[in-house]
Parts: sequence; structure tokens; C-alpha cells
Amino acid sequence: MQLGNFSVSLSVSDLAKSRDFYQILGFTVLGGNPDEGWVIMRNGRCTIGLFQGMIEQNMLTFNPGWDAEGRQMTNFLDVREIQRRLKAAGLKPQVEVDDKGRGPASFVVVDPDGNPVLIDQHV
Repeated sequence: MQLGNFSVSLSVSDLAKSRDFYQILGFTVLGGNPDEGWVIMRNGRCTIGLFQGMIEQNMLTFNPGWDAEGRQMTNFLDVREIQRRLKAAGLKPQVEVDDKGRGPASFVVVDPDGNPVLIDQHV
């Protein structure tokens, strides 16, 4: 099952300090809004999101509809279909998406060790 672009979303206590740290490691800012408490950074094919006051803990993030470079895809598995398949396999989402909707939506499943996995479709 293709889940789309992968990134790690980090809960940070000081967005500016975290951004500066990751810039020293070679990451560059791709987007976001520091005034809202978030930036997206990239180093090669590695993408991280820094979120201050927006998420409770670090999580794995997948974006259906985006390729590994963050470009919109024309053919992709919709977030609702991914949720249906995971539920059919026995997973129970912690946060569910409305099966009847269309377009951007997200849901969260939690792995056996308590790590949240966000499936977040923006298209």
C-alpha cells in the first residue's frame, strides 16, 4: 500500500532554536509559518516538520497524494481508502476520517509501542 511522502513530525519547545539546529545539520526550510509555530525542513530526501505547541509528541507522517519530493501526484490511494484497508486488517484508528468526505483529510493510528502514525492528505 502506497502511503505517500514520508516525514517525521517533531514536537519542539523552541521553534527558532530547533530550526537553527537542523540548519546546522544541513536542513533548509521548505515552508511553513513560524508565526503559527511550524516549519517544514529538508535535507536531501529527508523531510522533518517542526511543530511548537501543535502536537503532543513526535510522530511519523505520511502524505497521500504527494511523492517523495513533495509534489502532487495524479494517481494515489485516497486517505479514506487507506483507512478502510487498515480497519479491515484489524487496526483501529485513534482519530478517524469521515469515509463520506472528499479531498484533504487525516487520521491517526498508533503502533504497538504507542508511536502515533499520521496519515495526512493535503490534496
